[in-house]
Amino acid sequence: MDFSPILISLKTAVFSIVITFFTGMLAAYLVVRIRNVKVKIAWDGFLTLPLVLPPTVAGFFLLYLFGVKRPLGSFFVEYFGVKIAFSWGATVLAAAVISFPLMYRSARGAFEQVDENLIFAARTLGMPEAVIFRRILLPNALPGILSGGILAFARGLGEFGATAMIAGNIAGRTRTLPLAVYSEVAAGNMEGAYRYVLILVLLSFLAVSGMNVAAGWFRKQDRRR
Repeated sequence: MDFSPILISLKTAVFSIVITFFTGMLAAYLVVRIRNVKVKIAWDGFLTLPLVLPPTVAGFFLLYLFGVKRPLGSFFVEYFGVKIAFSWGATVLAAAVISFPLMYRSARGAFEQVDENLIFAARTLGMPEAVIFRRILLPNALPGILSGGILAFARGLGEFGATAMIAGNIAGRTRTLPLAVYSEVAAGNMEGAYRYVLILVLLSFLAVSGMNVAAGWFRKQDRRR
């Protein structure tokens, strides 16, 4: 059994969640602060788009932007000597883009559920926005944010379509667990596919169980308060 897809998937999911967690939380905070309803709807639709698009379409757009002869792709090659398309970095990029909306929407929902009276009271007392975010908004929204992070991690771990488009299916380099399942089935090796499927199911179950455990812990903390 080739263990490289497991290692590649885990490494991809870890790196992508680091990117997605902070960018998704920041985007959610900025969108919540927008007062113009039309502008908010437009930004929300744009940031949620990867969630509703077929992953292969999202991968097509990524390939169009980050291909070697495409705008961003040629920029990275020319100025940094880094080829993004069909590299391990492309697996991270695909996983981050596809899982971003889950993190963004979870964080946005968590921010919007925080009692606005707490924020208004803090502003009345003259607290800067950065302090309000750190001491009031973030602690109260943390359960929803962490749940979004776990879901985004699991989604990045199982990403297939966009990864296949921009990263390819290169053994030992970009072949993640979902791509390994596809490759084994295509080769007629169902036994190998079963092993990879079992590992994917187990990892996904652990991620969801972790989310439930975290939610239960936060509920207990709330009762103690």
